[in-house]
Amino acid sequence: MTPKPCDVLCVGLIVADHVCAPIERMPPAGTLITTERLELTIGGCASNVAVDLAKLNVTVGISGRVGNDALGRFVLEELQHNHVCCDYVELSSSSQTAATQVVNVRGEDRRFIHSVGANAEITGLELPDEALAQAKLLYVGGFGLNAALSGKNVASLFRRAHEHNVTTVLDVVIGDEDRIRELLPEALPETDLFLPNTDESQIITGLSDPWEQAAMFRRGGAKTVIVTCGKDGVVALDSSNRRFAAPSHQVEQVDGTGGGDAFVSGFLYGMLHQAPLTDCIQYGAAMGASCVKTAGATTGVFREQEMLDFVAANPLHIQCDA
Repeated sequence: MTPKPCDVLCVGLIVADHVCAPIERMPPAGTLITTERLELTIGGCASNVAVDLAKLNVTVGISGRVGNDALGRFVLEELQHNHVCCDYVELSSSSQTAATQVVNVRGEDRRFIHSVGANAEITGLELPDEALAQAKLLYVGGFGLNAALSGKNVASLFRRAHEHNVTTVLDVVIGDEDRIRELLPEALPETDLFLPNTDESQIITGLSDPWEQAAMFRRGGAKTVIVTCGKDGVVALDSSNRRFAAPSHQVEQVDGTGGGDAFVSGFLYGMLHQAPLTDCIQYGAAMGASCVKTAGATTGVFREQEMLDFVAANPLHIQCDA
């Protein structure tokens, strides 16, 4: 295979999401409640970030695994329709495509029912050096969900990326709490940018303060740490331990699914354009705000000019403590 040049390579979770528009309440056992619509959309950290980046006119490829089934065909068609290179997506001979039922109840946080499926077979070692040699950023999303994508494997992948001067980016999903605590210490020293949310960080560190969470991850070896805090914005510690804090955009949330992944895509867009960290945060916040206003992880995210126009019209005040 001759690798297609991609500025960003995304490794990790590929999922088919079945998302319900907000319902007024969870129905009691044995009863039915209606919703305005049920949508089949693409999901999973790697898929979401890849699609969002493609909408920002970034050349992006994805590495992962899907089942040889209807949902697998659906997600591959969606990825390709959104101009994501799928040359490194493999078909599983034994597992179904990963899928999530996303239940949105008005005024409450979303609920998930998930089948890990073919994602359990991802090791993180699938990408060849030829692909890494043509990339600028390497993103691993969904770290911690399955044992095969181990700390040792991610650290090895990131070291190979560094040999090609590729910046490494790590995001997590909390499945087994003990597993993520075991896997992270080996991967974190090879991570240039770590992007957990504060709930994930609290589970990993036992700390509730996002600044303390970020400081612990910096001590663990991550060069720059961004902790997203939902409606409370974002905090960041860079490689010089400078502190940055930004609020979030106040928008009406329909479905929070994919909001964190959209933030990641905007932040990586800024990195690719060699923007300062404050601008990267502005792009990330704008993408996150655009995502949560519609149902689905990637359905309503901004395209490049929409994001740039939104940032220009709605700048956030970012505090910097040098």
